[in-house]
Amino acid sequence: MGTFKIEGGISLKGEVQPQGAKNEALQVLCPALLTSEKVRVTNIPDIIDVNKLIVLLGNLGVKIQKNGPGDYTFQADEVNVDYLKTEAFKKEGGSLRGSIMIVGPLLARFGCGYIPKPGGDKIGRRRLDTHFEGFINLGAKFRYEREDHFYGVESKGRLKGTYMLLDEASVTGTANIVMAAVLAEGTTTIYNAACEPYLQQLCKMLNSMGAKISGVGSNLLTIEGVEKLGGCEHRILPDMIEIGSWIGLAAMTRSEITIKNVSWDNLGVIPNVFRKLGITLERKGDDIYIPAHTKGYTVKTDIDGSILTIADAPWPGFTPDLLSIVLVVATQANGDVLIHQKMFESRLFFVDKLIDMGAKIMLCDPHRAVVMGHDFKSQLKATTMSSPDIRAGISLLIAALSAKGTSTIQNIEQIDRGYERIDERLRALGANIVRV
Repeated sequence: MGTFKIEGGISLKGEVQPQGAKNEALQVLCPALLTSEKVRVTNIPDIIDVNKLIVLLGNLGVKIQKNGPGDYTFQADEVNVDYLKTEAFKKEGGSLRGSIMIVGPLLARFGCGYIPKPGGDKIGRRRLDTHFEGFINLGAKFRYEREDHFYGVESKGRLKGTYMLLDEASVTGTANIVMAAVLAEGTTTIYNAACEPYLQQLCKMLNSMGAKISGVGSNLLTIEGVEKLGGCEHRILPDMIEIGSWIGLAAMTRSEITIKNVSWDNLGVIPNVFRKLGITLERKGDDIYIPAHTKGYTVKTDIDGSILTIADAPWPGFTPDLLSIVLVVATQANGDVLIHQKMFESRLFFVDKLIDMGAKIMLCDPHRAVVMGHDFKSQLKATTMSSPDIRAGISLLIAALSAKGTSTIQNIEQIDRGYERIDERLRALGANIVRV
């Protein structure tokens, strides 16, 4: 297991280019399975989770050509569906939550899709029901081998379009059902569909391949099935979670940072949530400029003067992946903040590490924490800690960069799963961070 050693309390300065969006990449690589023609995807982040999915596609028989950094061409003209029943696949697919995204396209094109219980972050229960209920609605037969935790869906002939009301606006669930429905016979209507930018990007990509999807960007999608899809070229958006992480890091370390080419129109409420914390950020073209917060940042209370509450919600609400970042940034704010993590019941359990560093946090229950900011009157203390998941890991890294002394973060593979060359990029801004 790798380790970061970080000397904190250093102000950073410079420009940073955000990587391609991890959550989008895990979706838009999978439509390659829907066609025998070439699919080219650019701005793919070089991170563990995405690289695992690329390897998995290769083991399925997809021909993969690397054209340059983050630029790949995929051609699924000789897919080996039998690989899905091997022990190697069970082990490989089980190490990556994103592996669930291959099921929809495989079911649509080859009549079957299998997946072991996916891995990923240990942040509480993560249901797969939305995915499989959608496939069943389209006419697939479901099977579950309890002993091996192995899921499967099978269909004789083409899937049949239908109306469905999703039980939750799951991003990956919606994406998987959409990929299955584009080759189904007839019209599929999905109500309570997710409408995150990742999902919009997937739908635009599928339409460029010849699919007929309308309602993109809303929670009501209509898909007219087609008999076949062709190839396409697609560019992944910059990662809005990483952009939010850089904003939080700049504020906590009182650094002057410009985040380049952020695709402002796809950031939703993210900039305004950081502004509610008192953080100054300016739009300069398609860049975000954060000045050094030498005098700190003051939390804006609600209109009636009550404590500011920041909670996650389905898009266009605030993404749950940034709540860990907001929480750590609030530890040095002037004011108090209630963080309400509605979606996952274990995502706040890293706060004990921040408390050890001197943060004033009251964990109310698995979903809520009250943070009482120090207003930089008391600096966090360096410590040794372990990264439990991707987003908690980057939050602890931000805390360490702002702390007094040298901190050690273990299990940094969790951070590497979602952040490309994070130590190199931090050093380019002046951080003292070493990978051991």
